[in-house]
Amino acid sequence: MTDVSVGKGGPATPIEPSLHRVMGPWLLLLFIVGDILGTGIYALTGQVAKQVGGVVWLPFLVAFIVALMTAFSYLELVTKYPRAAGAALYTHRAFGIHFVTFIVAFAVMCSGITSASTASRAFAANLSNAFNLSLAGGIGITLVGLAFMALVAIVNFRGVGESVKANVVLTCVELTGLLIIIVIGLWAIGLGQGDVSRVMQFKTATDGSMIWPVIAATTLAFFAMVGFEDSVNMAEETEDPTRTFPKILLLGLFITGLIYVLVSISAITLVSPEQLGEGETPLLKVVQAGAPNFPVEIFGFITMFAVANSALINMLMASRLVYGMSRERVLPAILGKVHPTRRTPYIAIGFTTLLAFALITFVGEVPALGGTTALLLLCVFTVVNVAVLILRKDPVKHAHFRTPTFLPVLGAICCAFLVGPWTGRDPVQYKIAGVLLGVGILLWVVTVLVNRATGLEPAEPEMGDIGGPGPRN
Repeated sequence: MTDVSVGKGGPATPIEPSLHRVMGPWLLLLFIVGDILGTGIYALTGQVAKQVGGVVWLPFLVAFIVALMTAFSYLELVTKYPRAAGAALYTHRAFGIHFVTFIVAFAVMCSGITSASTASRAFAANLSNAFNLSLAGGIGITLVGLAFMALVAIVNFRGVGESVKANVVLTCVELTGLLIIIVIGLWAIGLGQGDVSRVMQFKTATDGSMIWPVIAATTLAFFAMVGFEDSVNMAEETEDPTRTFPKILLLGLFITGLIYVLVSISAITLVSPEQLGEGETPLLKVVQAGAPNFPVEIFGFITMFAVANSALINMLMASRLVYGMSRERVLPAILGKVHPTRRTPYIAIGFTTLLAFALITFVGEVPALGGTTALLLLCVFTVVNVAVLILRKDPVKHAHFRTPTFLPVLGAICCAFLVGPWTGRDPVQYKIAGVLLGVGILLWVVTVLVNRATGLEPAEPEMGDIGGPGPRN
């Protein structure tokens, strides 16, 4: 752990900072907003509508509230330990158990792969519908998704890194697509088109309940809200993170939450829940219904660009996280090999790409993949909410943000509740998550046996070693 020194009247600063603090409040805000926006709202709005009917905006609102409670926990941790880190490192600091740290890290990695696989399916579907390619049903979409994932792997292998300037451009593109939907919806409402009354129509369960369909849809809508946790990895590159993070992270969450609610209202006003829930390109239908003269190819390109960016960032994260865990000797050493010329973790890239290929081929459906991403991250967020309470006994010398105690308590309860089968979550999501984590545990056991045979022990994690950037939706 790197020691910190406290400036007079100021927050802690690392004695030997390894990164330049170049991100001001506005660049950090763009990073956070861009990280949250992505595949979730573009691909899953229709599936949420299928479960709840016209109140499609409500699950996104509930997901925002749950994410907000967890964000407060991340704020306390990132201002308390203003280093590039992640959920796995906070977990290790709180519990000090290598296996628990490994499971959290591997779950984050798996969520990145399932998220990227969701994006690849959405990319293929939007490519087909926007440009009238008439891909041959599920097989055509799967083949395009596999080809797209192979291209992502090639780019990943070549060593494409994340930069702030690129993120600004990508964020603007993603945001433009959603603003188009909002403008089209508001314009149609102003002209008296569509059916605004649908926004208050509930689809009830078989027992007449309106609550359980909303809860079931929230487990899926939560996929659209994840990404805010990535920003903790920018702590070392942010100017005065202890003071900047609280207001900027909360502002970013409120902006994206508002955008999601407005997009949902626009979508359901122009397209019925039944039609919105068909296929994997719900927002393209909204453009066609509200602005039939708008070049659908342009919006299709924006959507493809947004989800392609999500896939690349997630696969970059997943491969680097596998590489980091191998370096910490909790995964086989071969996964930590670096290509001699490209200087990229090519074995880890191949491993994560093969897992993505398997998901695209044998699972395929966007709701199952997106729901699994949300399931894995809800488990991680439950641990983080508990960790922040445990770490209260680990005081630091500098002033930091302290969240009201009831928020991490409620956050842990809500996240744990949304993980359970009583929510109506599709059982296939548990199977996917179980298989992925089972692969990780098997590799961990093999690594432990090899380490014991060779006299090695898992390395003590350092802040930033295996944190890596978190998944984007």
